[in-house]
Amino acid sequence: MNSSEPADAGLVALAQDFREALRHSIYLVRRLDADGELTAAQLSTLKMLLDDGVRVGEIARNLGVRVPSATEQIIKLERAGLARREPDPDDSRGVRVTITEEGRAAVESANARRNAVMAGILASLSASDRAALAAALPVIGKINATLQA
Repeated sequence: MNSSEPADAGLVALAQDFREALRHSIYLVRRLDADGELTAAQLSTLKMLLDDGVRVGEIARNLGVRVPSATEQIIKLERAGLARREPDPDDSRGVRVTITEEGRAAVESANARRNAVMAGILASLSASDRAALAAALPVIGKINATLQA
């Protein structure tokens, strides 16, 4: 659908409800590990680095911030020994940020704490609610893939 086509009112309402549910969930998930050593932004940044590292500009885009703000996060992670900058093997002028072993351990620890909290929350749901959630995950994955493309 392009922007000149009228949108279906029901679809727009569903889109709004879905976005609001996601926004609220993001806030709540960020609070799952409020006592952890890493901020939500630091943890998000580290998770981006888990594969082969990422350029600073991509980190900024993914966090929804400007490059100087992303650079500030990276500097803090470097000082903590959780990330490092190194030459980009695909572009001799560029730099990519990679995760250290300490950074991987910090992500694994935070994930374990967050998963334990979330499992406790999910345990309070009925079996049918948990099944509905499980059934929705592939749809959410498709939406994410579309947004990422």
